[in-house]
Amino acid sequence: MTPLRIGIVGLGNMGSSHVKDCIASDLLELVAICDLDQSRLDGTETPADTGRYRTASEMMGHEGLEAILIATPHYDHTPIAIEALGRNIHVLCEKPVGVHAKDINKMTAAYESARKSNPDIRFGAMFQQRTHNSWKKIKSIIDSGELGTLVRASWIITTWFRTQFYYDSGGWRATWKGEGGGVLLNQCPHNLDLYQWFFGMPKRIHGVAAIGKYHNIEVEDEVSAIFEHENGMIGHFITSTAESPGTNRLEIVGENGVLVYDNGTVTFDKNATSMIDFSNTADSGFAKVDHEVQPVELPSDDPGAHRMVTEAFARSVREGSPLVAQAPEGLGSVTLANGILMSHFTGSPAEVPLDGDAYEKLLQELIANSTFEKAETKETGPAAMGSSF
Repeated sequence: MTPLRIGIVGLGNMGSSHVKDCIASDLLELVAICDLDQSRLDGTETPADTGRYRTASEMMGHEGLEAILIATPHYDHTPIAIEALGRNIHVLCEKPVGVHAKDINKMTAAYESARKSNPDIRFGAMFQQRTHNSWKKIKSIIDSGELGTLVRASWIITTWFRTQFYYDSGGWRATWKGEGGGVLLNQCPHNLDLYQWFFGMPKRIHGVAAIGKYHNIEVEDEVSAIFEHENGMIGHFITSTAESPGTNRLEIVGENGVLVYDNGTVTFDKNATSMIDFSNTADSGFAKVDHEVQPVELPSDDPGAHRMVTEAFARSVREGSPLVAQAPEGLGSVTLANGILMSHFTGSPAEVPLDGDAYEKLLQELIANSTFEKAETKETGPAAMGSSF
């Protein structure tokens, strides 16, 4: 397979990591890099003939460039992706795909327009957690129907611990104007994406968010949410960037048992019969359903999950194979994030599909009314990201 000629926009923590992945891969040829910060451009080690650009528009004119990977602050994802798709350039976008639902709808419209002249153009999202064996196994069990009717899903995901130093490491971080949100838009797009990948979208969202409860920031660093689904299933979602050591536990309750992910281990406590049928037919008020805990065997994850997504993107362009995630699917996780904040600030449940105009208005009001003063930015260069996922 001829390597895909790719450029990377944004050389911060994630962008710098993607540079290394592209250089190490036989399926990718890094031909260009881009960042507004000249010192980052100068300090990024690449092959000698790699093009270096200050703007994405300039980089898109690089001779032979076929694709770009967007790793910029969130608001920039939308205009850069739209321009690239309009110029017939394949796009792989870091999470979140957009800051709010309307932005993703604009990007999706640009993608559909590009497909009219080039049906083979690709628009992918960096949802690398979909490659993890635990999550793939859980999805396969849900999709198989082995759990039966689902009644509850509860996810406590508080292993996204971040220090004040982290929030002070970039002028755009943890502000409504620079990032558009906090833990929901920065750390939890992965978990929210997996939630809707497993269970589909709820019909109604109830959210409570703590704004700068543990950190000197103006966005949310702790969240509790309830998701109501059309079929009666209830979802719970709890997250924080302040708990240490933190918990990553997902309970999925179906009529045939409980599937539990707990910090890397998956177990299935399987009922001998449907709890719903048993409840309706038992002749005793205190009878219990027989059940047995069954460990779920999982192969080890590939340590290069981001690279797996990028290489799948390259194969998709060259061979037509599936992407790990289509970028328009990013609407699901962003809708959940937007809906939680909408519910918090309005004090009412948010209905799905979300009113994109209303949420954008809310966000613009938060930006306009902000009196937050960002601490002096501590620029230390790209950080090692391996322990953050």
